[in-house]
Amino acid sequence: MAVNPSSADMQSLLDSLPDAPFVMLNLLRFRPDGGRESYAEYSRRAGKALARHGGELVYFGEGSTALVAEPGQAWDAVLLIRYPSRAAFLQMVADPEYQETVSLRTEALTEAVLQVTVPVPGR
Repeated sequence: MAVNPSSADMQSLLDSLPDAPFVMLNLLRFRPDGGRESYAEYSRRAGKALARHGGELVYFGEGSTALVAEPGQAWDAVLLIRYPSRAAFLQMVADPEYQETVSLRTEALTEAVLQVTVPVPGR
């Protein structure tokens, strides 16, 4: 199951409106053996690089009752993170301090969804 984006995914992100702000939806499934703790450490350390590149945590919540979902579709946590641009996101991901935290995130998760979201016009 996917946890980290591929190089092709990152290039595709940059190719589509590199200067446009967006909110990244993060759906996370933690490893049962210390995944939450590892992700908490990742969040603490990666937060510095996030802020340095203009990112902002909008929402972080624990998964609760899934009202409409097939078995196995419920998520452990949901994050929304606002970025000033796709270029800023890619700069953050390339930041050496951020790179030092990636292994914590990878160790913490069994599965993840990262999806760029953009505002609906007129809303």
